[in-house]
Amino acid sequence: MLSRADCERMDASDPLASARANFVLPAERIYLNGNSLGLQPQSAAAAVQRGMNAWAQEAVGAWNSAGWIALTEKIAGLLAPLLGADTDELVVGDSTSINLYKLLHAALAQAPQERVLLIEQGNFPTDSYVAQGLQRPMRSVPAEQLLEAIDTRVGVVLLSHVHYRTGARQDMAAINARAAEVGAVVVWDLAHSAGAVPLDLHAAGTQYAVGCGYKFLNGGPGAPAYAYVARSRQAQLESPIQGWFGHVRPFAFDEEYQPAAGVQRLQVGTPPILSLCALQAALEDWSQVRLSKVWEKRQRLFELGVALCEQLRGAHSAVGELRLLTPQDAERQGSQISLQMPMAGPVNRALQAMGVIGDFRAPDVLRFGLTPLYTRYVDVWDAFNVLHSVLRERRWDHPDFLQQPRVT
Repeated sequence: MLSRADCERMDASDPLASARANFVLPAERIYLNGNSLGLQPQSAAAAVQRGMNAWAQEAVGAWNSAGWIALTEKIAGLLAPLLGADTDELVVGDSTSINLYKLLHAALAQAPQERVLLIEQGNFPTDSYVAQGLQRPMRSVPAEQLLEAIDTRVGVVLLSHVHYRTGARQDMAAINARAAEVGAVVVWDLAHSAGAVPLDLHAAGTQYAVGCGYKFLNGGPGAPAYAYVARSRQAQLESPIQGWFGHVRPFAFDEEYQPAAGVQRLQVGTPPILSLCALQAALEDWSQVRLSKVWEKRQRLFELGVALCEQLRGAHSAVGELRLLTPQDAERQGSQISLQMPMAGPVNRALQAMGVIGDFRAPDVLRFGLTPLYTRYVDVWDAFNVLHSVLRERRWDHPDFLQQPRVT
């Protein structure tokens, strides 16, 4: 049986241990919610302050003197190695939902009108909402039926690489290959993938993808998102939102729209510079770590969590079924442990009151995010120990915890 001392020894030999010092850590709390909002990098506040200083000292001149005009391209260059992409295939800005709308519109515009949009049942709701708003014939199928559902009636597939509730990871290469066989394309949502699991968009044959900057990438609340378009798709790329920053010469102020070259035509309006400053700082931290060590630690953290989950299930069978939703196959996991249990919402709020910050997804899923850059093995051990206490002593069964907050 595992002990806390075992976890301490694992932490002592962790090659990523020093990376934890790069983050502002919540006092006396175990933070296991990087899959929702990553912690603040130590460098972020200074980076934003530099942006503030440039604004104060140079005002509009800072677009040139401080290099603001090229900031999105610099960030794309930092992001590219995490995705297995090239800088000129990425554009940074807007939200994930807006970028998803742009890419779905572009992909559907190139698909035959009679072909449908295929989505996964139970995908992250905003993805489905965006798809519904396009008013294109649409089908939805369970995840296990996706491959067989991709046939010649399908033009575009919309899919999350890692599922937000279960933490299950799709086989990107296999699904891309199947879509290519029938003349379809896949638009991937990488929100729970980038910085969480190995990605090689080139090797997987990915054509389109979007993702956010605020989860495992640690870019801050509402950090700018990004869109990826394979170079082979860029010549035919049409953005449904034709803004001035997507013009070939934004400061020529031409009356007629002429799209910029390549993926840059997906830009719309003025980039949010202060938010980009924080995201740049976070991605510069990423460039200092060996990604192979990040993925190795993710797997070891997950294996530890699974072992502790099994101990928990044996001790609390009386409270109802406690089920691990995340697949145990390393190639099918994201970087979270999802537990299905009765009263998951109140249990999560009881955990938060005791200093363990995970989250809850309706109706019955408790999620623990595993962020190798700052999550320690003792954090996972301690979190499950607190969960054991919450269940054993029924601490969740309290009026304060039975009330649902606005943000879960």
